[in-house]
Amino acid sequence: MLCQECGERPATLHFTKIVNGEKTEFHICESCAREKGETIPGTSGGFSIHSLLSGLLDITPGSKGPSTVKSTETLQCKECGMTYAQFSKVGRFGCSSCYKYFNDRLDPLFKRVHGNTTHMGKIPVRAGTHIQAKRRIDDLRQELQQRIIDEEFEAAAELRDQIRELEKGIPSE
Repeated sequence: MLCQECGERPATLHFTKIVNGEKTEFHICESCAREKGETIPGTSGGFSIHSLLSGLLDITPGSKGPSTVKSTETLQCKECGMTYAQFSKVGRFGCSSCYKYFNDRLDPLFKRVHGNTTHMGKIPVRAGTHIQAKRRIDDLRQELQQRIIDEEFEAAAELRDQIRELEKGIPSE
């Protein structure tokens, strides 16, 4: 695809702008984008995913953000030496062990970014019956726990029976 502005160079930047509910798409080369004043992701004047993560990670201790078990200054990976402050600026971990050392801070971050701490992706139609059944069982178990807390034992017994019936249809792993 050629640049929509100059018609000479290949379009390497693809923008979608939504202004007042009206969607406009641009397919332009980097040179024309600079001339138009568009921001280019990954460049010094542009927006990057690291800027987004830095903004999400920039939570002061004592706020209702990530747990303050250790202060940001002292939280450090024992394997690579990366501090949490460095991670929040760079937006990438130094090694795989960083996940373990920064774990207390990651769950709240994932919850803010994704809305959940567990992956809930699409399920394939043909192979997804077992996955859907497992998810249904998990939902029923949560509801069962709530019924027990609320002392609604008859409803809890019905849920228990539903769970057992669903578990019969799932092959053991």
